[in-house]
Amino acid sequence: MRIANNQMMDLNLKSGSKPLSIVGINSANDAAEYKSRDRSYKSDLGQFLTPIPIANFMASMFSKRSIKNCRLLDAGAGVGTLSCALLNRWNSEGIKHKNISVNAFEIDDSLIPYLDENLTNYTDVESTIHSEDFISSATATRNSEKFTHAILNPPYKKIGSKSKHRELLRSVGIETGNLYSAFVALALREMEEEGEVIAIIPRSFCNGPYFKPFRKFILENAAITHLHLFKSRTDAFKGDAVLQENIIIGLKRGTAQNEVIVSTSTDSSFSDLTSHKYNFEQIVTTGDADQFFNIPTKPDKVIDNDLNFFSSSLEDIGACVSTGPVVGFRLREHLRDDISEGCSPLIYPAHLRNGSVNWPLEDGKKANAIHRNENTQKWLYPNGFYCLVRRFSSKEERHRIVASVISPEVFGQAEFLGIDNKLNVYHFDKKGISENLAHGLAAFLNTDWVDEEFRLFSGHTQVNATDLRRLRYPSNEKLIKLGKWILKQNEPTQDEIYKQLGISVG
Repeated sequence: MRIANNQMMDLNLKSGSKPLSIVGINSANDAAEYKSRDRSYKSDLGQFLTPIPIANFMASMFSKRSIKNCRLLDAGAGVGTLSCALLNRWNSEGIKHKNISVNAFEIDDSLIPYLDENLTNYTDVESTIHSEDFISSATATRNSEKFTHAILNPPYKKIGSKSKHRELLRSVGIETGNLYSAFVALALREMEEEGEVIAIIPRSFCNGPYFKPFRKFILENAAITHLHLFKSRTDAFKGDAVLQENIIIGLKRGTAQNEVIVSTSTDSSFSDLTSHKYNFEQIVTTGDADQFFNIPTKPDKVIDNDLNFFSSSLEDIGACVSTGPVVGFRLREHLRDDISEGCSPLIYPAHLRNGSVNWPLEDGKKANAIHRNENTQKWLYPNGFYCLVRRFSSKEERHRIVASVISPEVFGQAEFLGIDNKLNVYHFDKKGISENLAHGLAAFLNTDWVDEEFRLFSGHTQVNATDLRRLRYPSNEKLIKLGKWILKQNEPTQDEIYKQLGISVG
């Protein structure tokens, strides 16, 4: 522990030390050793160390206010990269605090010697390393002295619904199922009024029912000050093969919500950094019961108008959307490679090519049929026209939403169809929809315009039926008209489809 002195001071580094020369990950040997560690071990901890450029950027997101008693929280501290980045920023920019203390939590014993050495470099900072579980500690007691700053790269790992961590979080009114959201919620809970939290976390919390309580907790306890997106999903933590789309979020405890800064960069070099301000209503739409976080990235786009350009719900257009009901591993004994008597065609994502169905497949990797019997009949749909959307897009696929049309003639005299649960299916009361509506829906969903709207609130490669229900659609009449037109075209362009829908893109 380093004891702080009693006067306004610059942060003094030990003689010969260099800002952000972080031991433990800075040398080639140390970096190679860390990256080569058993991935299952790192996964068990949810552990991914912060690259130094990201740490510096996160440190820059804090306001420049000077505080008499500055108390910094770094939960999941690793080797201290984030704390050191913020301490060095205060030093280099002359941001002076009378007293500074750092509380760093880290449960990986192999990292603590590096963490201790890095924090000990700051002779005028009182640092305390807690080699204990942050959730257990933060839920045990409320500190009488709350924190003024928190800088976090929390672990990413699901929390079991009946686990001790879940029980502890519920005891303090926090309902969430992942370590990263738990750490952010607890950090906010430990902040004083106007205390700031900067965290790099997966973007998955921005939408869907799973993180709704966490979004609600954020909005009830803090103002959002800054959101930063990385355009590439793979480059921010490329050394650790992190595939989640990450976001850096800035929060300020107990203050009025004002405009939100939204910045973007392709990767952790920040070489093409752009930044713009948006009204809060453009981030969380007024009246949205789900409180999805929409993150606009194009300042020349009128986000409010775009989100409400179409006003029809699925109910309005006479359709429903559901996850495909056939779960292959549960019905494995009923799957068949080829269609035969008593079987129905089975459609997997692999059967979808260029907007239509390529069935059957001869490569043998996926079943082409499912035996129809008392165990499977309830999972089958009548043969007809359906619009299908893949639930999973590849990491860098051009569009998140990829739609195709099922035409009944592809399956001959088949009475029923099986649809895999890695597909979403547009239907009407578990029956087919009209040919024109199916083609109109697919054409609409495959536009760049829909892709941009979807990316406002979703950072997933996954597209859930819940997300598709949230979209607003053209009217039934417009979609049917579009479908009729599409059927007469060869390869219509995006601009031609926009013209049919009345979308002005400029």
